[in-house]
Amino acid sequence: MSAAPQGDPGAPPRTTGPERGLLIAALMALAATYAVWFQGDAYPVLALIVFALPPLALAIGVAAGRRTAGFWAGVLALLWFSHAVMLAWSEPAGRGYALLATALSVTVVFASSMRGLAARFSRGKPPQDPPPPAPGA
Repeated sequence: MSAAPQGDPGAPPRTTGPERGLLIAALMALAATYAVWFQGDAYPVLALIVFALPPLALAIGVAAGRRTAGFWAGVLALLWFSHAVMLAWSEPAGRGYALLATALSVTVVFASSMRGLAARFSRGKPPQDPPPPAPGA
């Protein structure tokens, strides 16, 4: 009888639970936001490839249970956040889309990090280093 194969202990954990659904929904909404936002762009196909395709591909990866999809979603969301904040500040015409992309990017960051945050803060405070010995002791 063979046991179930064990995963790589160094691999990141799969995104599971309620945060998985939230992450998929936020990525799909972000892809849709970019698709609508850049619809009238001078290069709409390029804009779709650069902005809408990555969150869509990551949503598919998270839904398929790919271990690294949640991690990369969180990393790329930091770039999407920076881009959206920059456009919200500098382009008044697209401010609504930029603010929506900002909110969705923050949602992606938190949804992809929820397991790590829960593990970190459920353990209590980490042990502190002992005080240094007194001089002459």
